[in-house]
Amino acid sequence: MACLFMLSCKAFLLMILCSSFNHFFFVTSTEFEVGGDGGWVLPKSRNHEMYNQWASQNRFKVDDTVSFKYKKDSVLVVTAEEYDKCHSAHPVFFSNNGATVFKLDKPGLFYFISGVAGHCERGQKMIIKVLEPETAPPLSSKANTTTESSHKSGAVEMAAISSPISVLFIVSFFWVLFI
Repeated sequence: MACLFMLSCKAFLLMILCSSFNHFFFVTSTEFEVGGDGGWVLPKSRNHEMYNQWASQNRFKVDDTVSFKYKKDSVLVVTAEEYDKCHSAHPVFFSNNGATVFKLDKPGLFYFISGVAGHCERGQKMIIKVLEPETAPPLSSKANTTTESSHKSGAVEMAAISSPISVLFIVSFFWVLFI
């Protein structure tokens, strides 16, 4: 009878570990497609705040990415002063390959402008505010890259395994089975 009780306790603990697996084992990030289906283009209307309005409707976290789709244009990450002037001789980040993915790697403000003359002045610029993390984000060795993506929606969730949590889960799993 005691053996059956111990087996039931182990099974119960295993169920608890498995049910909390998703909460503790995965760190989620989201890829946002800038401008939705329209992409990173010169605003057709006189709405100079089009991209800032889009950004204000989203909640950006550390490790999220923003994806820019465009033709014959570019994306620059600049300082606040350069954003206000709509010009940068030395941007923080530059890409002009038509499909740019930028990782939001820290909390705070990120300033984006088009590198094509006159586009920024006509509204092709954006400020993204990245929220402070609730807990410390995992260290990442990935740098900002430019890639081609086939995502059609405005935001796509991605999952990454957190290594310290996975080790803890595995140790706990074997502890439940063998003790």
